[in-house]
Amino acid sequence: MLGRILSHDLPRSRLLAVLLVALLLALAFTPFIFPGVKALNVAAKVIVFVVLVASFDLLLGYTGIVSFAHTMFFGIGAYGIAIASSRMGAGWGALAVGLAAALALSFVLALLVGLFSLRVRAIFFSMITLAVAAAFQTLASQLSDLTGGEDGLTFRMPELLSPSFELTPSIDGRLLCYWLLFALGVVLVLAMLRIVNSPFGRVLQAIRENEFRAEAIGYRVVWFRTLSSILSALFATLAGAMLAVWLRYNGPDTSLSFEIMLDVLLIVVIGGMGTIYGAAVGAGLFIVAQSYLQDLLRQASEAASGLPWLAALLSPDRWLLWLGLLFVLSVYHFPTGIVGRLRTGALPKS
Repeated sequence: MLGRILSHDLPRSRLLAVLLVALLLALAFTPFIFPGVKALNVAAKVIVFVVLVASFDLLLGYTGIVSFAHTMFFGIGAYGIAIASSRMGAGWGALAVGLAAALALSFVLALLVGLFSLRVRAIFFSMITLAVAAAFQTLASQLSDLTGGEDGLTFRMPELLSPSFELTPSIDGRLLCYWLLFALGVVLVLAMLRIVNSPFGRVLQAIRENEFRAEAIGYRVVWFRTLSSILSALFATLAGAMLAVWLRYNGPDTSLSFEIMLDVLLIVVIGGMGTIYGAAVGAGLFIVAQSYLQDLLRQASEAASGLPWLAALLSPDRWLLWLGLLFVLSVYHFPTGIVGRLRTGALPKS
């Protein structure tokens, strides 16, 4: 049954299987294993980024398309929920309308970008998507009457997902909202696994490996690439909607920032391109490191207070330096990503 759900794309590595099961259990039981608001927020961010990165891997890892407009679709999903909820009030109808409108807009934009841009080569397509994403971010910042401008939009969720709602003394609306995100994340990742292991997914991989050969044997490359872009955009839109539901706020820096695009690229490389599983492993490691590295460095700096030069080197203000170093080391030891290395059964060089 599991093999049928995953389209026979099993982890093919005991250690990878253990990592995936551990991540799944950790996310499912985070509210009980890691008490505290920060731990729950980090776990929710991991879930959202697993879906977002997996959707980008569908585009980059399986089709070979480098797009910098992916966060635009992420932002569309978040703004769809935010605008509908702020105008229609807290309710499931507002969520449905916002999500439907966001998916429709993402579909149209992805189709237009695909039809007009995917006929050009590599770097030119990337530059076009970068320009489109920058224009959309500027538009979102300037349409203050609709999007709230730089201040963004704060809104309320249905009572069942509100922190004030109590199902039991230990389970409130915040936990129900988290488990809703968790369930959606699992379903969406499984759906993407089905897509990439279907005949359609195998054609995408053939296009990635040799576009001219795929076209020579009869596949309409532009059509397949366009459909891949649309599917990737729709999944990214769903991830953005999940983020807005969790935060009950959205602004340009929350979902449209280019820093998010850079994080997605880093996570794809760390986890392993063309695997989907890499999105889960990479997002888990990266988001946790990004969230707790400063705290670890602060403790290390205090412990090394007797050595001023070492304490200064371990200062929490230098967390980006250490995060960059960790990324360089991970790429050096895992050139095909963590999942790629584990699937080959080879250990990294010391």
